[in-house]
Amino acid sequence: MSGTAEVAAFYAQSWINCDPRAARRVIAGDAEIEWNLDVPVDDEELVQTLDRIAAFADSVTVVSTTCVGDRAALVYDCVAPFGTVRIAEFVTVADGVLSGIRQVYDVVALRRYFPGLLDED
Repeated sequence: MSGTAEVAAFYAQSWINCDPRAARRVIAGDAEIEWNLDVPVDDEELVQTLDRIAAFADSVTVVSTTCVGDRAALVYDCVAPFGTVRIAEFVTVADGVLSGIRQVYDVVALRRYFPGLLDED
């Protein structure tokens, strides 16, 4: 697995299917990770949050994927009982793994439709 589209699809399906080990396998150890949530992020926090989203959601669907060179943009719909939250994710692939991940959440909808998800344990 080395192409941008293939790596991005594997990563997305891994976390959607609640397989954090597989998702982590395609994230480089030194990957640059950022998001618009209030807490600092590293690969462990990212994978844990995605796993919680997948577990809380009734369904998670990739509604759009655009790949250009080593970059991909993915848009997800995360459906909860009372509404849908959209997540945008921008990834960079190098040597068959994700070397950069940037996520943009609709934080207001995330808190409304997935209560407790962002609360600290």
